[in-house]
Amino acid sequence: MKFGYWTPVFGSWLRNVDDDSTKCSWEYIKDLTLKAERLGYVLTLVPELYLNDIKGEKASALDAWAISNALAAITSKIEILAALRPQYHQVALTAKQIATISEICGGRFSINMVSAWWAEEARQYGINFDGHDDRYGLTKEYTDVLRGFWSKSPFHHQGRYFHFENSYNEPKPSTMPLVYAGGESEKGRSAIAEFADKYLMHGGTVEEVRGKIADMKARKQKAGLVPFKGFGMATYIIIRDTEEEALKELERITTIKNYADYENSYQNFTGNSELDVEISKQEYSVSNRGLRPNLVGTPKQVAQRIKAYEEAGLDLLIIQCANMKEELERIANELMPLF
Repeated sequence: MKFGYWTPVFGSWLRNVDDDSTKCSWEYIKDLTLKAERLGYVLTLVPELYLNDIKGEKASALDAWAISNALAAITSKIEILAALRPQYHQVALTAKQIATISEICGGRFSINMVSAWWAEEARQYGINFDGHDDRYGLTKEYTDVLRGFWSKSPFHHQGRYFHFENSYNEPKPSTMPLVYAGGESEKGRSAIAEFADKYLMHGGTVEEVRGKIADMKARKQKAGLVPFKGFGMATYIIIRDTEEEALKELERITTIKNYADYENSYQNFTGNSELDVEISKQEYSVSNRGLRPNLVGTPKQVAQRIKAYEEAGLDLLIIQCANMKEELERIANELMPLF
């Protein structure tokens, strides 16, 4: 099992807690990333939202691509996985950006293709928000165009969304950037099987994860495509010396402080995402269903649960936690050595 973590571009991941020391600042993210790299984390996922999904739209949120550029320049080993929503990035310019960032970090830059879900954010930023299936259609063609710019000169493309003739993007990346993606709807899974190198999942039970991995492998095989290179899952981890202490922390972070705001955010997310399982209010206390895997307990208890995910085919955990500097160090020192 490999371990990665989420870059806190929103600061805290906790919707119900105000005293998390995780900060929404470049200085905090810089120090966290350099520390995580030393501790042995292999990847950081930099999420992209221009509004703060955790603390509300009036709270601060840093730009994913500015942060990713900076991390590319200061790190030496860790893979930087930047979320990319096609509606927010002109494709030819983005192909150039990615090739350039990849050169800066020696090929350690990857992208997480996201079809987008937040209609209100799109409205505020003047972005067209198409229907669910159209967003996945755009994402598939957008990825094809990126790869075309990275591999062909001149590049020609005639599609539903994009048209290019005798177009050049030089220099090419030294290695083809990896494309990650996650989705649960039928349209999403179908598209992702066609264009993604690695499949990412929200937090889920072992049975849910095993089923999704089997389904996505079968889709690749049926289409005659190269198999997925890996499967990752978002998770929130709490480890303590005793199970009682871990459960006490779980209760603290899942106690809803403002139900009206919480309910509005919950309905906005679930209404636009076409999730394949119902997300509980407790699970929504952190993002991406991070509590659903129940990685809460002593290091040995959590390691035992993680090994069940390994047996199901999972090879990457992307961790959220709080407070991040302290908890990532605890996880690295007490949990990761068990693998």
